Amino acid sequence: MREFILTNGIKACIKQNIDTPRAALTLNILINDEEKFAGEYSVMSRLLLKGTTNFSSEELSVMLDENAIELYTEMKSDYIRFRFVCLNEDFEKALSILSDIILNSTFKEFDKEVVKLKGELMAELDSAKVKVSDLFTKSIYKNHFYGHSYTEILDNIDNITKEDVINSYKRILETGRKSVVLVGDVEENGLLEKYLGILPISTENCSNIKIPVVVKESAELIKNDANQAQIIQGWQVGTINDNEYPALMLLNIILGASGLSSRLFLELREKKGLAYTVRTSYENHLKSSVFSIYIGTEPSNIKTSIDGFKAEIDKIKNIPVGEEELHNAKNNLIGKQQFISETNSQQANSMAYYSIMGKSFNYRDTVIEMIKNVTSEDLMACANKYFTDDYVLVVLKP
Repeated sequence: MREFILTNGIKACIKQNIDTPRAALTLNILINDEEKFAGEYSVMSRLLLKGTTNFSSEELSVMLDENAIELYTEMKSDYIRFRFVCLNEDFEKALSILSDIILNSTFKEFDKEVVKLKGELMAELDSAKVKVSDLFTKSIYKNHFYGHSYTEILDNIDNITKEDVINSYKRILETGRKSVVLVGDVEENGLLEKYLGILPISTENCSNIKIPVVVKESAELIKNDANQAQIIQGWQVGTINDNEYPALMLLNIILGASGLSSRLFLELREKKGLAYTVRTSYENHLKSSVFSIYIGTEPSNIKTSIDGFKAEIDKIKNIPVGEEELHNAKNNLIGKQQFISETNSQQANSMAYYSIMGKSFNYRDTVIEMIKNVTSEDLMACANKYFTDDYVLVVLKP
């Protein structure tokens, strides 16, 4: 693994995986400012593949298809991600196309993409699970950029102008810190400098995105055609930059993210028969993270399910996790970390993610060592710190 800095300040890393036929590259650009209207950044991300000053949308599509280049732009909560996978011999071609897209996108199909996005979001919101997740997101991050859910976007999208999108993109490109990772069996030979060294300077500007306010809120949503109730309870918790990060990852595994062996699955599904699906998730952002519990159940089981959440949270707060359960959870989590880093693309995404979040490119190795050192006392302390009465509870029911 070789790390270096391009002349414009972009942090770069090359990891050579010998005898792999396809190379993967990920470039992340940090967002320092909140979008003016919910959905502005989503529209921006979609438009970045819709033509440049050198190639039309159709020409770009043909070039990518003919050369078997998979190229994507993705808007995350804290950064915009550009990534591609290509045959080793087409690496320079893919890199040149990416550079052109970043520097010369025209945003010509603005009106068309807005209409398409509105249609897609409305279709998604037909799902009860999506609808309750939407309500949860905008409730736990009320009046915050992170809370720009599907319904928030639909409420604001008609206020967005093409000029807003162009100006926001220029601001992100000019002020955002940038990290790039190349993984594969290719000779780089200064190509990153040639095609990405011409991007605006990568800076360490301070983020203007505020830290979300912790809220306590309950909300109920009626969906007449729903077949079952959907429940999400969640807390704002520590991020990747907090000491409790590995403990929170393990709590997620123990409580609900390890499938058949997780506590909530065993207690609420197997023993009480309350649901087919019950799980937890730990979603990380730079300024705040969310730990949540989800269940889909019969409407008559709403109270029983919520009481079941409380019982399991109380246990994890007051009864030390046994040595065997903790050992199994660590092995499960470390195995997951390794599983999601098998391909060149996965490795490039992971390494670039850690870098843009302010960590080292190989921070995954550090995380694994931190996981190994977590104790039962650490888990109890973490649970008591974050699983307080300041939670958001949302229920969708017929």
